[in-house]
Amino acid sequence: MPDDMVEAHIRGVRNAIAAGWSVLARGGSALDAVEEAVVIMEDDETFDAGRGSFLNREGKVQLDALIMDGATLRAGGVGCVERLRNPVRAARKILSESPHVYFVAEGAECFAAEHGIELCRNEDLVIPREIEHLRKFQEEASRHDTVKDGNHLFAPEMTHDTVGAVALDRNGNIAASTSTGGTLNKAPGRLGDSSLIGCGCYADNQSAAVSTTGWGEPIMKLVLAKWTADRIAAGNLPGWAAREAMNYLEQRLNGHGGIIVLNGQGQFGIAYNTPRMAWAIRTISIEQAGVERE
Repeated sequence: MPDDMVEAHIRGVRNAIAAGWSVLARGGSALDAVEEAVVIMEDDETFDAGRGSFLNREGKVQLDALIMDGATLRAGGVGCVERLRNPVRAARKILSESPHVYFVAEGAECFAAEHGIELCRNEDLVIPREIEHLRKFQEEASRHDTVKDGNHLFAPEMTHDTVGAVALDRNGNIAASTSTGGTLNKAPGRLGDSSLIGCGCYADNQSAAVSTTGWGEPIMKLVLAKWTADRIAAGNLPGWAAREAMNYLEQRLNGHGGIIVLNGQGQFGIAYNTPRMAWAIRTISIEQAGVERE
């Protein structure tokens, strides 16, 4: 993230934590808490989720999101939606009110509309900052002929800014959610890891709740969220599992990103192998937010 965006990121994750914690404090579920936290970040133009997301190659916003309940393993996901301000809301409707797990594109938008979620124009999700961001990126890429190999999309210094949340409630249930606009200048229809179960998001009371951010293609190939949860199910602590996940991502596929992990005992892990990642934690005894590498 640019230097002048650091404080905005810290404010954003603090606001998300406040929304999620308010749900938990009044006895709400972990599932409700992660949904509300993610909605706050989707509504915050600082992040690559909801309004203000990166634009694809054609100058459109295409959004993906997943939410998963660790108590039941029920999940809901949407991919490549263009007319939803809060894709996590649609994902939650799928989890709660559909026998299916996943809807994409127009089908996802139709499902959302049928279940009371108002659709918007794609133009309503596009902001001037990202129009200029895309213009500069495409101009630079054309000068260096780097579009063909795609590597320009995935350098460690490239911003990704996917948002996610994990939570544990007073009943001992955990949940996770992830939401994103994907990578800058992505091909229309490209789906990343964020909304895929076990890749960018996973939750199981028997292991952990996990949300990832970063370069989606390597994360998908490693099914990284489930890989991390499995290490915790085998008896490892979330902090160790998070760090090992980032090591695995880098050593196996030269990937980069970040991860947040939480188990049913309230033990958590945060790790990333990028220059910065915004994060925030709140428990009964701890409230902290940060953005620089530790």
